[in-house]
Amino acid sequence: MNYLLKMAKLVKFEHTIFSMPFIFVSMLVGSNSFDLKLLILVVLEAIFARNFAMGVNRYLDRDIDIKNERTKDRPSVNGEVDENEMKLFIFANAIAFIFFGYFINDLVFYSTPFILAVLGGYSYFKRFSEYAHLILGISLGLAPIGGAMAVTNCVPEWSVFLAFGVMFWVGGFDILYSLQDMEFDKKEGLFSIPSKYGLEPSLALSGFFHILTIIFWYLFIFYAHLGFFGYLALLISGGFLIYEQKLVRDNLDNIPKAFFDLNGYLGIIFFVLIFIDKVF
Repeated sequence: MNYLLKMAKLVKFEHTIFSMPFIFVSMLVGSNSFDLKLLILVVLEAIFARNFAMGVNRYLDRDIDIKNERTKDRPSVNGEVDENEMKLFIFANAIAFIFFGYFINDLVFYSTPFILAVLGGYSYFKRFSEYAHLILGISLGLAPIGGAMAVTNCVPEWSVFLAFGVMFWVGGFDILYSLQDMEFDKKEGLFSIPSKYGLEPSLALSGFFHILTIIFWYLFIFYAHLGFFGYLALLISGGFLIYEQKLVRDNLDNIPKAFFDLNGYLGIIFFVLIFIDKVF
């Protein structure tokens, strides 16, 4: 239990909330019946995938995190979790992700190595490309596609639009989050949009990504044939993104609030409104 608690702290387990609502949205839109066993399997897959991705990230970033004032107290660098514990955690979650994927369907099972490669590859990108923000976006964008594959055994057109929306949503707020490390990244020779282009261009690109988010979510709602509450979800999401952009532009000290609070609420509200639209 102590080991599990340490690992949960290492990967910030509570942040799983960013991708989970969009998995549920895909499952809801793609299925006409409720399957508790499938739901449990998909939730487990989401947890294993994120644990693997965050475990790899924390393991590979030890040399960076220990130098950064913002990250120097992470369990991966302050001695709370050692290298062997992290390696075991990464391996166990990768095996569990592949194993439980087998019990969903063949499409999910055969896609698991590709998904793990994308999730694990993100941590390398910041070392040579400022567009690592989009790789993170792709990582989370795979979540709704995975949810759709689980219930339909294919990749519906609407799930691709939902995934692109998630990709640009995540990419946009990750640019904002990276503003905290802009000077550190410059000093260490790390790649990010803020460290390469500076504050104002980064804010502009983040805002553009969030405009694309709304466009792709509109296409999702249209092609999924959703109704009033679907479009209400789109409208409220747009309001959240505008407020998020304003918070950061007003004061960079608002970044943690914009990143964690607003984005967490956005996903939950989006799912609840799609649920109402589909069920009622």
